[in-house]
Amino acid sequence: MKAIAHGTPDAHHGFKLRYVNPATGASPMPTIGACAQWLPSGFETKPLRSTDGTVIVALEGGGEAKVGDQTWRFDANDIFVVPSWHALQLRTDRDTVMFSFSDRPVQQALGLWREQRL
Repeated sequence: MKAIAHGTPDAHHGFKLRYVNPATGASPMPTIGACAQWLPSGFETKPLRSTDGTVIVALEGGGEAKVGDQTWRFDANDIFVVPSWHALQLRTDRDTVMFSFSDRPVQQALGLWREQRL
């Protein structure tokens, strides 16, 4: 992941890559989207909310995840869920790699998906 981290990280996502089928540019699975994300040590994202429910797996690193009004500590191998339309804000205390998946592709296909950067 660090190899793709050129330039300034996005304020809401850090460095994030969506997995896509290279032949079509679409999600590998029609109803599930997957992403890999790298957040450098000490990085704090700005709050973001979207209509898709998201499952996040911390593969490496750790920090805090604020989901709505609640804040939890996470470390490598922890899993947490961000319910639909709940704001997410992440703060890392060391380099962090995350994997996430959601129902974004099906929501986009139905014209229901939206995102709000707070």
